[in-house]
Amino acid sequence: MSQPGETRQLLPAQAADRAIVAAQLGREPRAMRAVAHRCDCGLPDVVQTQPRLADGTPFPTLYYLTCPRAVAAVSRLEAAGVMREMTERLATDNDLRTAYRGAHASYLRERDALGELDTDASAGGMPERVKCLHVLVAHALAVGPGVNPLGDVALAVIPPWWRNGPCMSAEQASSPSGLPAPADRDRN
Repeated sequence: MSQPGETRQLLPAQAADRAIVAAQLGREPRAMRAVAHRCDCGLPDVVQTQPRLADGTPFPTLYYLTCPRAVAAVSRLEAAGVMREMTERLATDNDLRTAYRGAHASYLRERDALGELDTDASAGGMPERVKCLHVLVAHALAVGPGVNPLGDVALAVIPPWWRNGPCMSAEQASSPSGLPAPADRDRN
């Protein structure tokens, strides 16, 4: 588990992982730097991205959820109004607000260690609201429990998406162009 302020060293993404992520997304990933978390089935489910796209465009989303089953589970939470409820809790719970601001600061430190964007904007709505629960879950998976409190809350209520095995077969992973794009994947 990462502690707030700790910079983790991840190994650069390998070709096989890039192919799996491309198959999960239904397209080539942008600015993919490393696999930040693997599902219990062994496939990547969170990637770490560079703070800028290849053309220099700022890309503040450091952690990106890639597993289509995990994405679908988080999307169901978003559709159920969980983001609104979490934002309301931030307005009334001082301890939660302080911890969420700490998650934002940790996120910025990690991202800025890879390349500064000259902005305090992070992702997912941090530190004031919840805008994208996918980002918060990806952050929580990547850094472990105790860093992003709202990502931890979401993970606690999501059923295990890996329970029925990998999200794709070895054949699918080796042929991303043959897969239809998973729904709700326009965030990366």
